[in-house]
Amino acid sequence: MGNYNDLTDAKAVRIMHAAIDGGINFFDNAWNYSEGLSEIRMGLALAGGYRQRIFLMSKEINRDPQIAMAHLEESLKRLGTDYLDLWQFHGISDPDDPRKIYEDGLLEMALKAKKVGKIRYLGFTGHTRPDLHLEMLKRGHAWDTIQMPINICDPHYLSFIKHVLPLATERNIGVIAMKALAGTPGKIPATGIATVAECLRYAMSLPVSSVCSGMDSLERLEQNIAVAKIFKPMSPDELKAILARTAPTAQNGRLESYKSAGA
Repeated sequence: MGNYNDLTDAKAVRIMHAAIDGGINFFDNAWNYSEGLSEIRMGLALAGGYRQRIFLMSKEINRDPQIAMAHLEESLKRLGTDYLDLWQFHGISDPDDPRKIYEDGLLEMALKAKKVGKIRYLGFTGHTRPDLHLEMLKRGHAWDTIQMPINICDPHYLSFIKHVLPLATERNIGVIAMKALAGTPGKIPATGIATVAECLRYAMSLPVSSVCSGMDSLERLEQNIAVAKIFKPMSPDELKAILARTAPTAQNGRLESYKSAGA
């Protein structure tokens, strides 16, 4: 949660407390979000026993091991905790990213941090190129999680659902769905081809561990909680129908500019 519109520290904390009290227990963050303000605000919200009620994740974009380690320590300090449940290498988008992570000491550093208890699980994220996700898997580390786009447009262009999700499922890797609305603000609902509820329900119907959805107001939080409380997986016929409905609009990634815009 970052510095959006008129969002104040107090309002951000109220939203996060309402989320936890409403049953949400997975929180997404990153060292570089809103120049650190996102982690600082989350740290404020997690005081007073709230930290123990959630699965806390943050992400790291730098590929230099020493810088990344310094950022991890800063993330822990901002968040007011001595460990992250999950730390992910953020924004895999450059063709050289897999090599840097595997060969330049970053993975080794992260595994040391895991060994001493600073992180519990390790993963990676990206929303531009499915082939780079596959390269990260091909190089052999047993990743705990992958975060990637999961939405009703994805199967029609540079699809993570078609190419990465089956392998992740086969290897029992936790998949964290993002871009469920094709970005923030939601590009899919804005077109009228699907509602917010349909978008979230589609993502939740696939073999994923969690669905990340931006909630910068109590109204959006309550809307998402309501969808989750009545969730029923889409049937094969429903999945087929919604993809047929979105195909004309989703061709060539017209609603998924992040697939060509970098991390």
